[in-house]
Amino acid sequence: MKPAAFDYVVAESIDAAVAALAAADGEAKILAGGQSLVPMLNFRLLRPSILVDINRIPDLAFIEEGADAVVIGALTRHHRLETSPVIARHLPVVTEAMRHVAHLAIRNRGTIGGSLSHADPAAELPMLALLLDATLRVASRAGPRDVPARDFFLGPLTVDLAPDEMVTRIVLPKLPPATGWGFAEVARRSGDFALAAVAATLTLREGAIGEARIAMTGVDETAKRAGEAEALLAGRTLTPDLVDAAAAAVRASVNPPTDLHASSDYRRHLVGVLASRALADAWHRARGEQS
Repeated sequence: MKPAAFDYVVAESIDAAVAALAAADGEAKILAGGQSLVPMLNFRLLRPSILVDINRIPDLAFIEEGADAVVIGALTRHHRLETSPVIARHLPVVTEAMRHVAHLAIRNRGTIGGSLSHADPAAELPMLALLLDATLRVASRAGPRDVPARDFFLGPLTVDLAPDEMVTRIVLPKLPPATGWGFAEVARRSGDFALAAVAATLTLREGAIGEARIAMTGVDETAKRAGEAEALLAGRTLTPDLVDAAAAAVRASVNPPTDLHASSDYRRHLVGVLASRALADAWHRARGEQS
């Protein structure tokens, strides 16, 4: 199919982009990588009156290392995240997860800001933003505001963005010392959306788990954190029984969909298995052992 007719504006600055969004009165969409937007236009699932192309805005594609965090511009392409030495050094779980995002052609065009703003329930980047306690910088004509990732994802394909707002940068705090990570995903084919995926980090203090983080995607209306499982792990050493208990808490925390790819029961079972693998890998890495 072909998209419905629309007007097209190339924004040369953030101010110009948000002004165009505001003038469209809710009828505009931002064009960044276009890897999700264009198919939706072609199927006429979206019929915006105007597309605001932000690809020519300078200084929106970058990866900068700060003292305590890595700051990423919203136009940064997936492949750059995947291959960045800064990301690999400080946030290796992101490097690993990005290898599972779609196909190379899509990773060459898709953007981090676009993926987070689209908020597909089975995408990896929203899960990573939750896992790493990211903060998103949002611009509008009223000025910038910062939104914690935990408050940004409201529902399937729904985020805390007004019609005249756009994401401009993402701040990812560096992993603390003595932190191990794990990532596990199952998809029907390489490049498909995840049937389920789990990312975890464990930060050790005096040999025990000082902080546990577990995030999941593909198993609920949005990516989410497994708060009860995290609390269960805190202050303890990882044993097979504790892994089983944490996996059970993860399974109990999700409400997976049933579709033509997998049943709800299968996804619920799968997320527990993947959580066990991710936690075991995180534990070994935190202890300096080969996972």
